[in-house]
Amino acid sequence: MSEAEALSYPPIDPVNFDLIIVGTGLPESIIAAAASAVGKTILHLDPNTFYGGHFASLSLDDLTSYINSTPKSITAAASSDSDDVVVDLIRQPLCSDAEIISYASGDEAALLRENSRKFNLDLGGPRALFSADKTIDLLLKSGAAQYLEFKGIDTSFVYEANGGLANVPDSRSAIFRDKNLSLKEKNQLMRFFKLVQQHLGDNQDEKISEEDLESPFDGIDRLAQYSSSVGRFPNAPGALLYPIYGEGELPQAFCRRAAVKGCIYVLRMPVISLLMDKVTGFYKGVRLASGQDLYSHQLILDPSFTIASPLSLSVRDFPSDRLQMLSERDIKGMVARGICITRSSIKPDVSNFSVVYPPRSLYPEQVTSIRALQIGSNIAVCPVGTFVLYFSTLCNDADEGKKSLKAAMNALLTVPVSGNSESIPFVQSDSEDIKPVVLWSAFYTQKLTMSKFDSISSTPTPDGNLNYNDLLDATKKLFDQMYPSEEFFPTTTSPEDTTDDDNGLTLES
Repeated sequence: MSEAEALSYPPIDPVNFDLIIVGTGLPESIIAAAASAVGKTILHLDPNTFYGGHFASLSLDDLTSYINSTPKSITAAASSDSDDVVVDLIRQPLCSDAEIISYASGDEAALLRENSRKFNLDLGGPRALFSADKTIDLLLKSGAAQYLEFKGIDTSFVYEANGGLANVPDSRSAIFRDKNLSLKEKNQLMRFFKLVQQHLGDNQDEKISEEDLESPFDGIDRLAQYSSSVGRFPNAPGALLYPIYGEGELPQAFCRRAAVKGCIYVLRMPVISLLMDKVTGFYKGVRLASGQDLYSHQLILDPSFTIASPLSLSVRDFPSDRLQMLSERDIKGMVARGICITRSSIKPDVSNFSVVYPPRSLYPEQVTSIRALQIGSNIAVCPVGTFVLYFSTLCNDADEGKKSLKAAMNALLTVPVSGNSESIPFVQSDSEDIKPVVLWSAFYTQKLTMSKFDSISSTPTPDGNLNYNDLLDATKKLFDQMYPSEEFFPTTTSPEDTTDDDNGLTLES
């Protein structure tokens, strides 16, 4: 941001808040809405021109710029003298090892170029919500659901080592229609699902024993969630939901909820420094790129912010223990992500579906599962006649992650050898032997960092899960640490609030 741009902003008034939040990713936006709901005064800032941060859905050009971004030097406009110690912030991109290739030429290249803004590509994909998971319940309870529309994911598949996609039956009728299962296997599966349903019930005598739950099979909770999600909403007979216009709509919904409760929003305003008390070393406020100083009791930073380590000579003499958490990231691993754009669906009769590649289903050294999600234009994330595929897997390094994702891509898609899609004609065939041709692809990695609590707190990065349950747990834990005497989204009878029932969710049939 230039000095002229910074000075074009009018001063923010008031200058004192209970909480300042920097970044509009999903965790930050949920906390903004939750804190606003209990009467806290909040200023919510974002240096980007869009909402969502690392959880945003972006146009083709904007996503390319974002994952290729590098740290930028920000110069503050002139500010008044301060008695506080000023500690400069560094903003490190979370995306690294980016590899973006356009295979399109001619008419296909024109299609991508002219329709860039018709794409809403998820930075943290693949993502979907189970109909019965915590995020849906929170959307209903908080009232954020009224700002969203969803569509059901048509079906789910498992990739088999022989190269085929096996359908995952999600109901009693689907199990008995499945031609790959014997009658005995169908009956065994039905009895197992009945056991899972009983485990979900209130009758303690019908629950699976603790001894059985401690056996090597530990996926009962996930199976229970899948089973309870099927058919929860009439217009979504499957287990999974996806928001119209992309996952980036979720943080925007919580931001809207926070704004209704009085939260102040300012985009395109970088925070460049922390203001610390010279004597105690406690956090006091932040300095904006406009030069204005603002103060709050607590601060939340998105996980891309850090400080220089070691500290500069000018600030070494004050108590700096509380800055240690910002200079040392708690990295818990890495997730590799991929995005592909095609002109046809992998399954000609299905637009939106998920795929799981079990370990060793692609090659012997594949040690982690890979998730994939295909989304079509009927969910308003891409132009008509195109499809978006997301891939992700946990990995130890970028090379390992990209190897896995490219193997997953090559198993279902055709990558033009000549580097241009015209070498293989576009065909939408009823035959599943013809793989869709990749027009454009992007691969990148993101480090996984955990949330941290203090007067300066940090939120978690997008994780490697399909849904948001773990992320939501971490966000609620952070809120409870910040405000231990406050309820996380208290129930209200205010007329503008959506009631906590299934009818508060809008589903497109």
